[in-house]
Amino acid sequence: MSSRTIRLSDRIRAIPDFPKEGILFRDITPLLADARALAAAIDELAQPFRGKPIDAVAAVEARGFIFGSAVARALDVGFVPLRKKGKLPWKTQSVTYDLEYGTDTIEAHADAVKKGSQILMVDDLLATGGTMAAACELVEKLGGVIAGLTFLIELSDLPGRKKLAKYPIHVAISY
Repeated sequence: MSSRTIRLSDRIRAIPDFPKEGILFRDITPLLADARALAAAIDELAQPFRGKPIDAVAAVEARGFIFGSAVARALDVGFVPLRKKGKLPWKTQSVTYDLEYGTDTIEAHADAVKKGSQILMVDDLLATGGTMAAACELVEKLGGVIAGLTFLIELSDLPGRKKLAKYPIHVAISY
């Protein structure tokens, strides 16, 4: 099944003024509820990386986990969960990054990425690029090499692509 037979954008609901006035929220839950659309989205996210030397997929919780683990399965590689601070039970490495109002920290187990391994980064949304930039920094800190980034949706009027320009980027849907 291919995203070419299913228009993925038809399964994304636009919700005006959420979470605050002036923001048009792109809701992926209709896509997640449609088995064929979800399968097509996973195929679309994985397709450019099939046959490439990918050792693992990494993604930040929570929505990144939905797509990241499925893309890892589609590529027959392991999955590296990148979590909010304090959620992992073992020795970790972390990266703290700036948000619009404050900072956040993501962590991974210190042994989650083998030195030199090729890591595909997955997320549902590319907007400002801050979280993905931090995720890439964390994977590189662990010794991984970023093989590429793949996103379900890109908000092209925001600076995410520019912030992540040093990496190959694949996007399924652009608004």
